[in-house]
Formats: sequence, C-alpha cells, structure tokens
Amino acid sequence: MDLNEKRVIVTGGASGIGMVLVDQLVDEGAIVGVLDIDQKALLRLGGRYSSLYCRACDVSQPDSVETAVDDFFKEFGRIDVLVNNAGIVHSALLVALGPRGIVSHDIEMWDKIISTNLSSVFYVTTQVVRRMVSQRTKGVIVNVSSISAVGNIGQSAYSAAKAGVVALTVTWAKELGTLGIRVAGIAPGFTKTDTTIGSMSETILSNWIRDTPLRRMAKPKEIADGIVFILKSDFFNGRVLEIDGGLRI
Repeated sequence: MDLNEKRVIVTGGASGIGMVLVDQLVDEGAIVGVLDIDQKALLRLGGRYSSLYCRACDVSQPDSVETAVDDFFKEFGRIDVLVNNAGIVHSALLVALGPRGIVSHDIEMWDKIISTNLSSVFYVTTQVVRRMVSQRTKGVIVNVSSISAVGNIGQSAYSAAKAGVVALTVTWAKELGTLGIRVAGIAPGFTKTDTTIGSMSETILSNWIRDTPLRRMAKPKEIADGIVFILKSDFFNGRVLEIDGGLRI
C-alpha cells in the first residue's frame, strides 16, 4: 500500500508508539486521525501538525467510538487504514500474600484492562470495517498485541487481552480477506515508553532487559517501523509480527 493520501485512524496516537507512528504516517503523506483519551496530549500533538484530525475518544466505550469514527468518515470521505494501538498496562498477581493476608487481583482493574485493550479493538474495528465494506475499500487493519500474549507473570488481564487481540487478528483476516481487507498484528517486546516504565518496578524492568538477548528495550520507532512495514507489504496478512529483541528465543 502506498500511504500517500490514505485516510488512517490511529487509536492511542497521542503518545508512545502511537505518536511516533503518527509522525511517520504524516511523513508518508497520509491523512491521519488520532483517537485518544488524553486531551492534553492531543492538544500538544495537534499543535505540531495542523492537518491532523485529533479527537478525544474513550475507545472502551462503544458510543464514543461510533461518534468519533463517524465524524472522521464524514469529514474525509473514507477510511483506508486502522491501527488499533490504544492500551494500558497493569501488573498484579492473581493472588498475593501481603501484610493484611491474601490479596486477590482487583476485579474492577481486570474489567478496565480487558475493555481498554481488547473490547476497544472490537468496537473500533467494527465501526471502521462497516465503512470500508460500504465503499468496497481495500483497507488494512493492524492490531497492536504484545509479546505478553503468550502469558506473563503478574499480567493476567493484560496477557489475556493481548492474546484475545491475536485471536481477533487471525479471525478477521480469514473473514475479511475475500473483501480485500488485510488484517495483521504486531507484538512488541518491552518498549521504552512512559506506559511501560510506569507499569512496573525498576527491578522487574531490569530483569526483562537482562533476559532480552540484545540487553535493551525497544525504541518506539522500531515498533512503528514494523507497523509501517505491515501497511506497505500487500501480502502480509493474518500474521502477528513479533519485535522483541529475541526475548522469546
């Protein structure tokens, strides 16, 4: 796919990997819409690019998603690409022994992680694909999963959500391929973003870096480069590209 003049929606595009991806898409000549819950970050990003469509949107809420996607579609006439990048990280053991006895994983946090990282992918993709199909657009969906999708100690909710994202990626690739819509995923390893650094202790991060053969975290640009590769490669479909520095060797 040539990204020039393509209409692209990026969720969670106001910071981290998403923001770096937005920079690259703009450089490629794409018309980019950013959906993000962080209104201050959206304002900063919009100040850098006057051409950006920046919209405050809670992707875990179906009504908010439907309105935001519909407004983008009405303004730009079509949607060619969706990158489901929005997500949050939370680390907690299923049960842990604390000063007050046995502490269980918080149920409200479980629901929040699942809705933000998994349900949101379903909500946004449903709205986007409806519009792609209505115009017979040969579009591309890229879902951002994680290397944690295979299971990671202390990340029950996050790992479950990201494994679900992988399952949706494969399912939709099978369903939508005959309509000319590619669906693929990317699974980053531990990436140097504020979200990753803020979600776990320095000791745990150091241990993951030690266990990674390259002995470092990924740069956000290295993950964004992988997403751009998927978008441009017209035969990449139904697979999840792992970029983890060799962590899973």
